Amino acid sequence: MTPFEVKDCALLIRMSGLSPAMNLRELRDRIATCSENVLYHHFCETTLRPTFDDPDYRNDFAVWAKLYLGDRVLAERLGILDPYSFERMEGLRAVTLEVIDDRLGELTTVPWVRSGDEFLFKEATTVVFDTGERIGHPRELAPALRRMTNGSIYYHFLEALRRIPMGQDDFSAWLLEAGKEYEPYLRSLGSIDYHFHSLALLRKELVRALTQMEDAQ
Repeated sequence: MTPFEVKDCALLIRMSGLSPAMNLRELRDRIATCSENVLYHHFCETTLRPTFDDPDYRNDFAVWAKLYLGDRVLAERLGILDPYSFERMEGLRAVTLEVIDDRLGELTTVPWVRSGDEFLFKEATTVVFDTGERIGHPRELAPALRRMTNGSIYYHFLEALRRIPMGQDDFSAWLLEAGKEYEPYLRSLGSIDYHFHSLALLRKELVRALTQMEDAQ
C-alpha cells in the first residue's frame, strides 16, 4: 500500500465584509447573499476553532439563535442541519433560508439582539501542512489516530468529506487499497455519526471503531 501521509491544518479567520446581523431578518438576508466560504465556515469549520465549545449545536447560526435571540425552537431546527449531507453549499443555503423563513412566519415580531451580540459573518483560509508522519499498514492506523491533533482529524475526516469523491474520508479512501480483508474497517468507520461530535470525541470514536475490528480478527 501507498503510505498514508498525515497532514495537519489550521484556520486563518477573517471578517467577510458583510454587515453584522442585529435581528433574524438581517441574518436571513445575509445568509441569502454571503459567499459559500462564509456559509462553509459557520457550518463546517466551527469544530476546528479552539473557541467553539457548544454541547448542543455544531453550527454558529444555531448557537446564535439559542444564546442571543433566545429562540430554542429555531436553534433546534438549524442545529439538526447536516452540512455534509449536501453535495453543494447552495443546497444547504436553500434549506437554511427555508428554516428561517418558516420561523419568521410563525413569529409576530422579528427578534433583535442587544448591541454587542450581533452575528459577525466570517470566513477562513485553511492552511495545510505535512506532519512528516507516515502510516504503512492499516493496523497502525488506530495508534496513529491517538497521536493526531484536532487539525489532522478535521482535515482527514471532516474536510475530506467535501472533497472529490464526495462523502469519503481520507482514512476510508486509504483502506480501500488494502483489499477485502479490511472491508469491515470501512463499514465500521462509515457507521460513525460524526455530525454532533467534537473533534476530540470523533478521534475516540475512530479509534474505538478500528480497535473493535482488530480485536474481532
